[in-house]
Amino acid sequence: MSKDAPTVTIERPIESLHESHETIVSLHTRKLFVPDAPEPHLAYNASKRILDLVVASLALVATSPVFLIVALFNFRGGGVFYKQRRLGIGGRVFVCYKFRSMVPGAEELREQIESLNITRGPTFKNEEDPRVTRIGRFLRRTSLDELPQLINVIRGEMSLVGPRPLAVDENRYRGYQHLRLSVIPGLTCIWQVSGRSTIAFDRWMDMDLEYVDTRSLAKDVWLLIRTVPAVLSGDGAY
Repeated sequence: MSKDAPTVTIERPIESLHESHETIVSLHTRKLFVPDAPEPHLAYNASKRILDLVVASLALVATSPVFLIVALFNFRGGGVFYKQRRLGIGGRVFVCYKFRSMVPGAEELREQIESLNITRGPTFKNEEDPRVTRIGRFLRRTSLDELPQLINVIRGEMSLVGPRPLAVDENRYRGYQHLRLSVIPGLTCIWQVSGRSTIAFDRWMDMDLEYVDTRSLAKDVWLLIRTVPAVLSGDGAY
């Protein structure tokens, strides 16, 4: 990243973003507005929502034994689930669910290990993150930690396919990267099927913007199909 590149930051308090259908961000002295991007057409919007509801509901039923098994192994020291405030479409805050994969108080410990970050961006990625528990490493390697987000999909806060939602304190963008907030975030997207954590942050943002510009129901189905081998390979999952 160039040190001279402009940095986009949220202008108004993060708690107020959910009250509007657009996000105001500041590019130095210039204000940019992030509206809820119109879908290509109404049929796509409706079809995508139906696909989300049907697949997420079936997947929740099919993986219910996994929820039970993870609960048995992961109920001590912080609980089974991890809840994190993330930004969705238009910058609206929602609670994102995951199976807990880190020790209690992991977010408070991040500052102490920031030097281990390999992303050169606001997110934290390291294959040997010392905060991750033994069961957590397995959950992350198999992407099982993301299963509870099927609940977010059914609630309409996420979609099966869309840019991954970042934590509230990780939403710091450069240039037009903030436009990824113009669509509903998802469980999988181009980044997930292309190497995930092995990809530099700016390239990740470019992939998300590519999806925003070219999304269609056919592309969503294609990305869902490609997600299966990507998850099985575990490439970049940590």
